[in-house]
Amino acid sequence: MKKFLLLIFLIIYSFNSNAHMAHYNKFNKIEMEILRDGEVIGYNYYFFKKDLDNTTVTNQLKFTVKLFGATIFEIESFGEEKYTKDKLISFNSKTRQNEKDKYVQLSLNEKENRYDIKGSSFIGSASIDSVIGNWWSHKILQTNSQISPVSGSIKEQIVTFIGKEKIKLYGNMYEVEHFKLTSKDMSIPKDKRLNFDIWFDKKNALILKVAYSRMGNWEYKVKKFE
Repeated sequence: MKKFLLLIFLIIYSFNSNAHMAHYNKFNKIEMEILRDGEVIGYNYYFFKKDLDNTTVTNQLKFTVKLFGATIFEIESFGEEKYTKDKLISFNSKTRQNEKDKYVQLSLNEKENRYDIKGSSFIGSASIDSVIGNWWSHKILQTNSQISPVSGSIKEQIVTFIGKEKIKLYGNMYEVEHFKLTSKDMSIPKDKRLNFDIWFDKKNALILKVAYSRMGNWEYKVKKFE
């Protein structure tokens, strides 16, 4: 039954795929808090700038993990996605992770109908069906592969529909659809696998919450959108 409901979900959204960016025309900003073991440790902000058929989405992310007062992990990142209508034209990001620099330079190769990627951990090409692995876009629930916004690596994935639920965030109640997103290849090291629970608000076309476990229990939660 779950597989059947997921199939219906994908069919419905495939008819609206060309209108994907139109779903976000009403947004200027999405603010997500990042929590680890219930404590707020950072933020993930998305800003939307529209100009006729062109949309630019900028992403700011920063968090710090401390243990007994000492910093054990920190990351600060800035990214920019550019779209013409529903087509991703380019993506560029710079990330500082534990004093190491990482980056992604992605461009659409219209002649070859692919994405060309130069990243800190991958150089090559990707299918145009791949999606940048950021949490503002529900397209991440409709693809077989995502591109790391930090390093450019390509990760094949499986999305499973869990069911409809109600969740409460910051005093507001939402009716959502719960999905599980996991790596297709389970032989890769555990700390490299995708393993996310995602709660999607269909009414607002917005991923409201993401949760996973790795060095603690993590949550990305939408605190505000405008």
